[in-house]
Amino acid sequence: RLVRSATWEGMCDDDGRPTRKLIDCYRDLAAGGVGLIISGFAFVRPDGKQMPGKMGLHTDEFADEMKALTGAVHDNGGKICAQLVHAGGQATAASAGRQPLAPSALKVDQFTEEPAEMSVRDISEIVAAFGQAARRAKEFGFDAVELHGAHGYLINQFLSPLTNRRKDDYGGRMENRMRFALEVIASVRAEVGEDYPVFIKLNVSDNLEAGFCTKGGVFAARVLSEAGIDMIEVSGGTPASGDEGPARTKIDTLAKEGYNLALAEAIKEAVTCPLMLVGGIRSFELAESLIAQGAVDYISMSRPFIREPALANRWCEGDHARATCISCNGCFKPGLQEGGIYCVVDKKE
Repeated sequence: RLVRSATWEGMCDDDGRPTRKLIDCYRDLAAGGVGLIISGFAFVRPDGKQMPGKMGLHTDEFADEMKALTGAVHDNGGKICAQLVHAGGQATAASAGRQPLAPSALKVDQFTEEPAEMSVRDISEIVAAFGQAARRAKEFGFDAVELHGAHGYLINQFLSPLTNRRKDDYGGRMENRMRFALEVIASVRAEVGEDYPVFIKLNVSDNLEAGFCTKGGVFAARVLSEAGIDMIEVSGGTPASGDEGPARTKIDTLAKEGYNLALAEAIKEAVTCPLMLVGGIRSFELAESLIAQGAVDYISMSRPFIREPALANRWCEGDHARATCISCNGCFKPGLQEGGIYCVVDKKE
């Protein structure tokens, strides 16, 4: 029931091609016993790229490297899911190679620059790009795909009334703001078939004034479940959400763990699909109790596996001590400076 949640590793070439460093990272995670690895968010088109060293699933040219990556996971007994994303307005002109695209031409706190409003043609082309990226993921050996509908990225931007002020069929009432996500799911299904697992990481709340709220999150979760999504990974927050952002720091007590649990509880009765919970879980006891109580179906963690790739094996072998991650977010700095994340606390020690 343990999942390595998606994170940005910064271990790909400038064009999004995986490097040996990333392949080795996933190999170590699989060997460490985690049940499922969700890849770092992979852009479906170059104009959806945000961070340097980010993985791309926009081209067939990476087939050899991608198959080496999934093969390394499978050879070590693991499973791997490709997370698909378009950064939308959270991209920059420098990263996207053009003015960023978003549902509306609005400069909000989570955007670095004012984006261009997407035309209906833009929407159709990006919907198709998600489908093609999913097709490649399946062909490259990934065991599932996850759509990134959280943390202020493009699917989330369409859902949020803060970033979506459109007056057409993609804006206004909640049913219209869901349209983009549902079209993406339909595009993906058309490429991978009904039996291939398709998940979504969903902001049940943006934790922002005038943003996507829990009421909308419950509605979205119900519609997504009815649309045949195979699992919802429950998350919340955007880069503008301050202390209620996606990757909170100082998770040093049990009381601070599982900070998205209330969001999972809010949607539990609205869905029939399984739920995965991410957000500050560090203790074996909490993870085990959430599963035993049926609060969620899977436990998803990211930063703990950066410091301890073999955390799952440690817990399985009976050492149930808390994950050693101190939630400082220092692991992301080397990704920018050295081309790959790692635990800086371990390096100091």
